[in-house]
Amino acid sequence: MKITFRPAEQQDLPALVGMLADDKLGATREDLATPLNAAYLSAFHAINADPNNELIVADLAGQPVGMLQLTFIPYLTHTGSWRCLIEGVRIHQAYRSKGLGQQLLRWAIERARQRHCRLVQLTTDKQRPDAMHFYQGLGFSPLTQA
Repeated sequence: MKITFRPAEQQDLPALVGMLADDKLGATREDLATPLNAAYLSAFHAINADPNNELIVADLAGQPVGMLQLTFIPYLTHTGSWRCLIEGVRIHQAYRSKGLGQQLLRWAIERARQRHCRLVQLTTDKQRPDAMHFYQGLGFSPLTQA
């Protein structure tokens, strides 16, 4: 399976929204209406215009089969370093449990290194225990809330 990772394009939006909606939580908060809700297009343009945000697609033969968003954040800590926040990680249902998520996250971590980030963090909903377990397997540690 030859996967490439590339910036999302506007024509990818319906597939990306479909992946976001394809679980119990996403089904309650995403809008699969046709035509696509204009708010998605507005968000896409805002992400695209910001040099510190990247919406990335895992592409298989021209079709989006995975996605995530990277946000690069400057900090004063760690001697004025940068960190990378990974959010919105999704793999198309037909491609789950095939190693694609691991490839996508490893690519994202390497991208953070290219941008000279000293720290990589990600967010996930605690109602997604399988995702939390997956991220821990890649070396991420959950933070406890105060």
